[in-house]
Amino acid sequence: MAQAANIQITAQNPVIELSISEEVNSRPDTATFSTGVETKAATATQALRDNSRQAKQVIDKLKSLGIAEDDIQTTGINLNADYQYDRKSETNRFVGYRVSNQVQVKVRDIDRLGMILDALVSSGGATNLNGPYFSINDDSALKQLARERALANGKKQAENYAKASGYSGVRILSIAEGIRTSAPGPMPSARMMAVANESVPVAPGQIGTTITLNISYEMTR
Repeated sequence: MAQAANIQITAQNPVIELSISEEVNSRPDTATFSTGVETKAATATQALRDNSRQAKQVIDKLKSLGIAEDDIQTTGINLNADYQYDRKSETNRFVGYRVSNQVQVKVRDIDRLGMILDALVSSGGATNLNGPYFSINDDSALKQLARERALANGKKQAENYAKASGYSGVRILSIAEGIRTSAPGPMPSARMMAVANESVPVAPGQIGTTITLNISYEMTR
């Protein structure tokens, strides 16, 4: 069995503790959204059958638009009794059943995202749409760049403190890292966009990848 060892580094001189954050912005290359269908019928069996037929239509439409099968994932199938409020009796009246089927979709070519969303709502049979949420498929290079900038900035600041205190330089005692990614918020729902009867505009903007380093330096002579 492997065991982690706690190593305590003892400083002989004053210690500087800094928290340095660096952000690198980049255009996203991946978008994720959810879509699906909702159906109503007098019986649960009929509602489920109708929903299954329309959900297959949505999935087939996604595949015809170039979405890979591995990038389409069912996230929820819900069957619930459907009630309608009666104002005269002030009671909920049972009217049948409601079924919803939701899938999550990943688009790897966001230049086609607007066309895909429009096709789903206008001819693909989708009755709801949420998203998209933008991301970067592989942000390792961005993280490395932010990390290098944070290290350089931290060293520069620590050396300034050391020289101002009569020391010649610094050495690193410890480093702790935190990562945060910020992205634009989701677009309006498909029901709102379908009313406008226009092509869906998509502005992916940029995503910020932030590295925060908590670094301890010992001042050196």
